[in-house]
Amino acid sequence: MTDKNVPLKPAATVLLVRDCEKINDKIEVFMVVRHHQIDFASGALVFPGGKVDEGDMDPALLDHLPESERGEDPLRDFKIASIRESFEEANILLARNRETGALVTHDRLEALAAKYRMPLQNGELPILDMVRAENLELATDLMGHFAHWITPTHMPKRFDTHFFIAKAPPHQLAAHDGEESVDSVWVGPQEIMEEADKGNYTVIFPTRMNVEALSKFDSSEDAVANAHGTDTFTVLPEMELTDEGKFLLIPKEAGYSVTRRRIDEIMDK
Repeated sequence: MTDKNVPLKPAATVLLVRDCEKINDKIEVFMVVRHHQIDFASGALVFPGGKVDEGDMDPALLDHLPESERGEDPLRDFKIASIRESFEEANILLARNRETGALVTHDRLEALAAKYRMPLQNGELPILDMVRAENLELATDLMGHFAHWITPTHMPKRFDTHFFIAKAPPHQLAAHDGEESVDSVWVGPQEIMEEADKGNYTVIFPTRMNVEALSKFDSSEDAVANAHGTDTFTVLPEMELTDEGKFLLIPKEAGYSVTRRRIDEIMDK
C-alpha cells in the first residue's frame, strides 16, 4: 500500500496562449511532448513546467519583479518557477528589459537562450544570476492563476501543482528543448481532445481537464483576464472503491465537466 505521507513536491506549469482562426478553436496553447525516459508523464503532451527549485525562492528575486508584485504573495515562488520553466522548455521568456520596460525581444531572447537556457535546465546556475547579469524584470504580473491540483494521496509521487496562464509574446519563437521534451506544438483545445480520443496524443487527466477548461474561451485575452479575475479552487482528487471498480472523484466546486471517472479509463488516456 502506498504511504499516504508521501511528501508533496511544489511544482508549476504554464499555459502559453495565443489567438488563432480555426474551425473549432479560437485559441491555441503551446504544449510539449515529454521525453520517454522522464519518470513522470513520459511521452505525454503537457504544458511546460516542473518542480519549484530552491533558486526560485531566493528573496533577492523580489528586486527583479514589478513593483506591484513585491507584496505578500504565496504564489510568488510558483510564478517564478513557471517563468523559468517556460524559458527552459519552451524558449519563451516572460521578462522585461529593466531599462526600457519592454518585453524581451526575439533577438535578445536568442542571445539569452544560447547563454543561459541549458545551464538553468541543468541546475548549474539559479535564475537570479541571469536576471542580475542581464538587468531583467520577471513579468510575474502577466501570469493569471488558472488552476491548482494536488496529486491524490494514494500515488507514489505527489505534486502540489499550480497552473498559470499568460499570453505568449508574439515576437518570441517557442521551441522545445530537445532534452526533457522531444517535440512541441501550438494546438487548439478542441483539437487536443479530439486527437487524444483517437489515440494520437497521450494526455494525462489533469492536463485534459485544464485543456477542456481552456476551450470555453474565445480569445487569449479573455482566458488570461478570467484567470486574473476569479479565485482558483484547489483540486485534490479522491479515490472511491466500489463493486464496479476504482473511481477518481473531483469536487464539483472546481467547475470541471467531470466529477467522477473510472481510474482505468483515466490510465488509458
